[in-house]
Amino acid sequence: MDLAPAIMPEHTACAEVIRAMREQGGSSVLIADADGRLKGIVTERDVVRHIAYQASGSTRVEQIMSAPVLTIRDDDYLFHAIATMRRRDLRHMPAVDKQGRVVGMLHLHVVLAEASATLMEQIDRLTHEESVEGLHQVKSAQVEVADTLFAENVPVPEIQGLLTQINNDIYRRILELFLKDMEEEGWGQPPVKLCVIVMGSGGRGESFLFPDQDNGFILEDYPDSRHGAVDPFFIELAGRMTRALGEVGITLCRGNVMATNPLWRKTLGQWCGQIHYWLRCPNPLTLRLSDIFFDFRSVFGQHELSDRLRDHLTRNVKGQHAFLQEMRRVQADHGVALGLFGRLTTDRTPGPNQGKLNLKYHGLLPLVESTRLLALREGIPETGTLARIAALHALGVLDANEQDYLSGGFHHLTRLILRQQISDFQEGREVSAYVSPRALSMREKDMLKNSLQAIDALRDRVKTEFTADVF
Repeated sequence: MDLAPAIMPEHTACAEVIRAMREQGGSSVLIADADGRLKGIVTERDVVRHIAYQASGSTRVEQIMSAPVLTIRDDDYLFHAIATMRRRDLRHMPAVDKQGRVVGMLHLHVVLAEASATLMEQIDRLTHEESVEGLHQVKSAQVEVADTLFAENVPVPEIQGLLTQINNDIYRRILELFLKDMEEEGWGQPPVKLCVIVMGSGGRGESFLFPDQDNGFILEDYPDSRHGAVDPFFIELAGRMTRALGEVGITLCRGNVMATNPLWRKTLGQWCGQIHYWLRCPNPLTLRLSDIFFDFRSVFGQHELSDRLRDHLTRNVKGQHAFLQEMRRVQADHGVALGLFGRLTTDRTPGPNQGKLNLKYHGLLPLVESTRLLALREGIPETGTLARIAALHALGVLDANEQDYLSGGFHHLTRLILRQQISDFQEGREVSAYVSPRALSMREKDMLKNSLQAIDALRDRVKTEFTADVF
């Protein structure tokens, strides 16, 4: 990526833009406001079409620039940028930060030179045609992409981030497809602003191969008198979305944690009220719902609704010791797969998983839950487990050794689980997080024991700090 693209302010004369383009030897100049936010772009085509034949050199650039400009976020994935440029026949595309400020320029010929033929084929599959049938091909390609990246020793948390991004992209494309269909069918535009959120592993950016649906809607506040006109639109949209996601391969949630359920489809004000109720009335049901909800992230629509809700949640949960204590209590049985003398403990239930390690339930889950509790107590807004560990270390809650062991444990556990899931899929077995100890090398077993011991120590620490019980 070119980190120093040509950027000129608004109101610049066209002659100055042409001079800058010529001096820098580039084919485009970006136009930004005083705060660095992108407003438009002037390309060689604009020079030929508008300036050379129609405008004088003193004409202000905003009169001839192309706007709005298609951009990509600086934290997005390269495959997404390549696919967008190829689909839109773009030779370059600006990268912007969260505030819309230009941070660089991607040039198609440069990124294509870095991409292998295999990667290009996978990108084409991951950006299939905009239809439910085409998106099914996108979902199917995930295993192939994960396998390729795993074989190239890409850290599994990065692969999880990519899998999450692909799933989020499926959400976006399905919603864009159905919003267009509904408008053409006479439903019109959404009656109020909408933000679609995902929860659980998707909200943490830690998806494995086949997550189910955990989604909800945050709606802009509106008067109660409008409910009869507003809610039917979003009931219809939620139904279409969840059915299509199921057809694509993101299965329906067995616990009904989906926007089709009114519990997960609320206005911003109603969500804030819901959070206050959960905090006031911690019981097994509200604690289970909180546990699902607290890791939400936005995947489509008006992201500021999600940002405002995250800020509200973070501020109001911080310091709620009684609530967090109850949350820890219902998680007390979620121990690690270690027995006496540090031996690995396997599933004893008769069936296909007997004698195997459930590394998701007795490995990752205790780590995710413990770091979440500490992050909520400290007012940390991050949802990803590694990000929470890093933030807790920055605050001095975790020392350097704890951070190192816990982060390493997360990397090792996710690697073992993803490897097992890829193998299950390729061998035609049910994809799961059950790993046979016989499939592990001695080094992997030693690393697993060290990881589980570190997680168990964290659980003991959390128990002590939240209950003052040292036994």
